[in-house]
Amino acid sequence: MTAAPLPCDPHELSSLFLFEKLAPEQLDRLCREGSVLAFEPGPVYAEGDPATCFYVLLEGTVVLSRRVGDYDVEVTRTSDRGVYAGAFQSYLGDRVPQVYNSSLKVAEHSRFYVLPAECFAQIMREWFPMAVHLLEGLFFGYKSAQAAVGQRERLMALGALSAGLTHELNNPAAAAVRATSALRERVAGMRHKLGAIAAGPYRRDSLEALVEVQERTAERVAKALSLSPLEAADREDALSDWLDDHGIDGGWQMAPTFVQAGLDTEWLEQVAAAVDEGSLAGAMKWLNYTVETELLMNEIEDSTNRVSALVTAAKQYSQLDRAPYRTADVHELLDSTLLMVSGKIGPRIRVVKEYDRALPPIPAYPGELNQVWTNLIDNAVAAMNDGGGDGTLTVRTAREGDRLLVEFADTGPGVPEEIRDRIFDPFFTTKPVGQGTGLGLDISWRIVVNKHHGDLRVESVPGDTRFQVRLPLTAPDAPDDNGAAPQPS
Repeated sequence: MTAAPLPCDPHELSSLFLFEKLAPEQLDRLCREGSVLAFEPGPVYAEGDPATCFYVLLEGTVVLSRRVGDYDVEVTRTSDRGVYAGAFQSYLGDRVPQVYNSSLKVAEHSRFYVLPAECFAQIMREWFPMAVHLLEGLFFGYKSAQAAVGQRERLMALGALSAGLTHELNNPAAAAVRATSALRERVAGMRHKLGAIAAGPYRRDSLEALVEVQERTAERVAKALSLSPLEAADREDALSDWLDDHGIDGGWQMAPTFVQAGLDTEWLEQVAAAVDEGSLAGAMKWLNYTVETELLMNEIEDSTNRVSALVTAAKQYSQLDRAPYRTADVHELLDSTLLMVSGKIGPRIRVVKEYDRALPPIPAYPGELNQVWTNLIDNAVAAMNDGGGDGTLTVRTAREGDRLLVEFADTGPGVPEEIRDRIFDPFFTTKPVGQGTGLGLDISWRIVVNKHHGDLRVESVPGDTRFQVRLPLTAPDAPDDNGAAPQPS
């Protein structure tokens, strides 16, 4: 915006809190090297532009805003004389990119004292050398501490996930070992029974009928439906009575196995009709071995599939074998994260998925989005644990115009209104000392907003807290951290 130059009055500058302790010759230098400019309502500079000037308000009203995704969010509106903005970190030189970190506009006719950035830097170093060293130390020390604590938080999260993954892998692996041991015993029993059948008085047609029944029984096991406890108990009683009525010893031991395989008295009648009455008891025990081995093999298959799914989820979560920036299915990322943190969620919290499966893949940094999901889920679980331990975590996806919404809703006590504006600040945490770094939401905000040009916000009332992530459906034109717009692989 074109601004009208005005005379610079050293006396007016001395009335501002920034300059009230300066000597007359210093005030004169400020007027020589700077200027007073008047602006009509409208923009003064834009966020991200090169920071060329330091602005101090003399009169009027200024509005500072930050870009959040596709929206400008107002962060400050004031008419206080002496407030400043612009290139106030230019004393750091080229060690920090000198760009405006917010947008400035005026809401009415306003006057500023304006000092070029290079003059501001030179004056700071000449007049306040000790202060400049202290400010540099504070700035870079803060950055280093933030990076170190952020790395620690990522390592802590990785450690917790590794422990959870180890626990999750141990369960199906132990189940497979137990099932394999039991299967070895059943196969040995089948070999013994096969020898007894071969030595017995079975006719060829009876053996063929028995083998056919065995095949059909194995198929029945694969299609068995789950029963309620009451239904299973009733069927066990009916099968046990049937076996007793037909003079078969140990029927009460075989009945539960047959029920688990989906067999009923009608099926046993078909078996009885297919074999001789004298060989019925041997046939039933042979079928019992068949059912047990099929059930054990199913258990081994389920266990190994579970291990495979966990390994796949771990790879999906870590994205170790993927490009850093690519087109990704958000639902795959959410599912892998939920599986990885399932141990942390625990049995008392119910997880509900409300996915819009019609949503397209989006260009993203999948590994970093998984970190966002982890942080938000962790906060939700912690909130519900603080509220008693029971609750519901709802993960919802939807389309909102040209954006994809991912929402994490929990039934915890909520975020108090007095701290709601601070939860995304670095190092702010409500957790006890040693349990939180205060960087989880800050890291999540920077990943969503800075890295993905999206939006992260919270809506909260007691019993219903919603963290909402909105991501662009298409690749942004804005450059990434390296200065070039990434292209999805």
